[in-house]
Amino acid sequence: MIDKHDIADEFNVKEHIVITESDALMALNTLPDATFKLVVSSPPYNLGKAYEMQTSIQQYLRWQTDIIKELARVVADDGSIIWQVGNFIDDGEVFPLDIYFYPIFKSCGLQLRNRIVWHFDHGLHATKRFSGRYEVLLWFTKSKTYTFNLDSVRVPSKYPGKLHYKGEKKGQPSGNPLGKNPSDYWAMISQEWEDGIIEIPNVKSNHPEKTSHPCQFPIELVERCVLALTNEDEWVLDPFAGVGSSLIAVIKNKRRGMMIDRDPQYITITKKRVLAFQDGVLKMRPLGKPVYKPTGTEKVTQMPSEWLNEKQEKLL
Repeated sequence: MIDKHDIADEFNVKEHIVITESDALMALNTLPDATFKLVVSSPPYNLGKAYEMQTSIQQYLRWQTDIIKELARVVADDGSIIWQVGNFIDDGEVFPLDIYFYPIFKSCGLQLRNRIVWHFDHGLHATKRFSGRYEVLLWFTKSKTYTFNLDSVRVPSKYPGKLHYKGEKKGQPSGNPLGKNPSDYWAMISQEWEDGIIEIPNVKSNHPEKTSHPCQFPIELVERCVLALTNEDEWVLDPFAGVGSSLIAVIKNKRRGMMIDRDPQYITITKKRVLAFQDGVLKMRPLGKPVYKPTGTEKVTQMPSEWLNEKQEKLL
């Protein structure tokens, strides 16, 4: 049964759902210290999208440093920050943002627990370099004491009947009945039985969660972070929330959530999505659903005849 709660505009510890239309830094300055068990977000990449103003990478990182200082203040002492980033592109040159963000988080006293690679098969095709097909999630904690619910996100073991072959546990099962650790490479749900890695597709035109946002978070990606790093009824914050995918992941799993975004269009979309979720009609990709694999018989998988002739000519 889905719990229904009112949507508040400003943070109050008694609320369950907070949607704030504001500049991120201004809103963060109003929040109390050590309140949020998890901060999870994908900050603007300074790519010149409709919702961001492109600046130099130096200006961009100075702005992000001010944001991260505030996040380090508002995250709980046993809490975590998940910062999902891609690449900044300037005049065709690639600047991997996780490399630039690491020293900023470290300067705020945070400790890196994992650098998680999120691989996906679809995206924009490059013509002067290899097409990018992964982004990075940096998982930082505020201290050495933090929540990590591994059992909530385990994946099935390939050989659950495998036994210890020596030592005191010889002959006993060597794995965990709930499955194995999914590792720091999130790539293929359809291959979880093979190698214990997770595929979470990015949100493109045929994805059931797609809205007008050009760089939308998949709910499933945030769900794994929420389940692993928080407990029920704890607070989760997204300071660059877009259309609220992180908020949906939070309330779906009975946590309290706050999102911040300065775009009134995205705030409106988020409120509609939250209400649709509470009414049980929001379209979502189920957690753990295998990614579709074509059989090879579909017309779209067949090479056009004119390409076959062209390919043969180029190979001669």
